[in-house]
Amino acid sequence: MYDGNERLVVANRHYCEIYGLTPDDVRPGTRFRDLITRCQERGSFQNLDPDDIYASRMRRIQTRQSATMIEEPRPGVAVRIRIEPMADGGFIATFDDITAQQRAEQQVAFLARHDGLTGMPNRVMLRERLEQALATVSRGQPFAVMLLDLDRFKAINDLLGHEAGDRLLRLAGERMQACVREVDLVARLGADEFALVVAEAGLPDSAARVAARIVAAFAKPFELDAPGQDGPAPRKVSTTVSIGIAVGPGDGATPDTLLRHADMALHRAKAEHRGTARFFEAAMDANHLARRHAEHDLRLALEREEFRVFYQPLVSLRTGEVVAFEALLRWQHPARGLVPPADFIPLAEETGLIVPIGAWVARTACQDAATWPATVGVAVNLSAVQFRSPNLVETLNAALSAAALSAARLELEITESVLLHDGPGTLAVLHGLRALGMRIAMDDFGTGYSSLSYLHSFPFDKIKIDRMFVRDLLDRASSAAIVRAIAGLGASLGIETTAEGVESAEQMARLRHDGCTEAQGYLISRPMQASAVAGFLASYGAVAPVLEAVALRA
Repeated sequence: MYDGNERLVVANRHYCEIYGLTPDDVRPGTRFRDLITRCQERGSFQNLDPDDIYASRMRRIQTRQSATMIEEPRPGVAVRIRIEPMADGGFIATFDDITAQQRAEQQVAFLARHDGLTGMPNRVMLRERLEQALATVSRGQPFAVMLLDLDRFKAINDLLGHEAGDRLLRLAGERMQACVREVDLVARLGADEFALVVAEAGLPDSAARVAARIVAAFAKPFELDAPGQDGPAPRKVSTTVSIGIAVGPGDGATPDTLLRHADMALHRAKAEHRGTARFFEAAMDANHLARRHAEHDLRLALEREEFRVFYQPLVSLRTGEVVAFEALLRWQHPARGLVPPADFIPLAEETGLIVPIGAWVARTACQDAATWPATVGVAVNLSAVQFRSPNLVETLNAALSAAALSAARLELEITESVLLHDGPGTLAVLHGLRALGMRIAMDDFGTGYSSLSYLHSFPFDKIKIDRMFVRDLLDRASSAAIVRAIAGLGASLGIETTAEGVESAEQMARLRHDGCTEAQGYLISRPMQASAVAGFLASYGAVAPVLEAVALRA
């Protein structure tokens, strides 16, 4: 508090602490101008003229109105000052140290536009830069937008832990930044996704050179700290980066369009060859639109009950009897007609729709099988995506319970791709399904990389010989040798062998001679609707002996 003659009346301890003053410095009667000098002597207001500080304060005081200001008496220290005039011409000045508050506000403002892990710009700042770049296009400054994705990052993160994964992300961001100029922007969008805005890089060769530098930079392994017996030990990890590039404004006039097109190019890069860069092409947008329409139709198909299950019989080569039907999914599209599975199953797997669709197939197949003779089973195909669903066992159990069908009559067909994902976890699920009484068959045997090792790790009930070997059975010695070897392997291990794609009596005779136990193919029957199964079973009893005789003669 100061009186009307600018002399100090009182100052408290907090004021002294803010400015580093002693009790002697703030004795009553000290003139306002002299106290500013003493503050400077104690380390505040360095490199400033006390007269200038005094004049600035007095201009506010002399208005005789309340005033608030913020000053920095020392580097890194912020003080808010509020001046209130008094009736006798004096004034009261309130000083608040707001350093911590200001730092917190700055931190909040920083995190709003930066990634918390790496300190790099985030999506908000990326969008701001894209809008700025689009605004300068009219002045002849085209630019490139890149989306970057670390390849196989999840596997590294799962193997070494999140701490090592976080360090890898920070190091990856540093390498990206080292490959560009200060005027360019590198942002982290989340997980292992990054983005890059390269200013004045409209020509494809300019953007390509930047992408090539980044890809080359990732050729050198990253050194991470992994815990060891004697403390942290360096561990080298290799990863590549895939890049999708869109050039503005030609590839898009808005940030959203540019990012979407760069994302399409990124997906193309990852699909064709990881560790490369691809530019956006107009055809990608057309393909993306077609895919979105197909995905939309696929979602509606389940709601509109457009899917159909067809059944193809499997016949015992020992008795000639029908032992099971394989459930085959078809899509009765309102415009395209009957769509084969090869045209929509891959999309269903990519989008995850195969899980609800597969559950519907299992329910339908079990319900239909419950109307067949008790000696006839049903085979249902399961994809790797379904195996990653935590509710697979419950879904199959529910399908069996709803149809009152014995688990022994349900056969599950899987391919090697199922076992390639999370081998131990998948094997545990298979053992669980087997324990419930379901039979497990390996489909397309002999076409994968590790079929034999999987027979060693899990006791399959059946192996299905791929149709490519059956097709050439009579014409290629190598195909005949493979069929004989698989049949012999099955006999040695006590596993049934089903030959797919049987189309002639000659093929059936050879398969029986070579030791196969079952056959499936057009010779026996094409896939049929559920309503035709009963009639087929009734008529097949009369046809089987004739087919048997023809096969024997062959």
